[in-house]
Amino acid sequence: MNKDIISGKWTQLKGQAQAKWGDLTDDVFDVAQGDSKYLAGKLQERYGWERERAEQEVRDFERTLS
Repeated sequence: MNKDIISGKWTQLKGQAQAKWGDLTDDVFDVAQGDSKYLAGKLQERYGWERERAEQEVRDFERTLS
């Protein structure tokens, strides 16, 4: 699924992302609106992960949506 589709269907996909990363607030997902860089930054901030791990988590999540 490409980034444009993810952004367009973000409201529907948000529940799946919340289930995966439950420590992030609704506000984070509302602001993210499918922006993978923003989401990776928030994962990095919240979970204390390195940038590479946070970006990999987001890529893995995107692959599960295909």
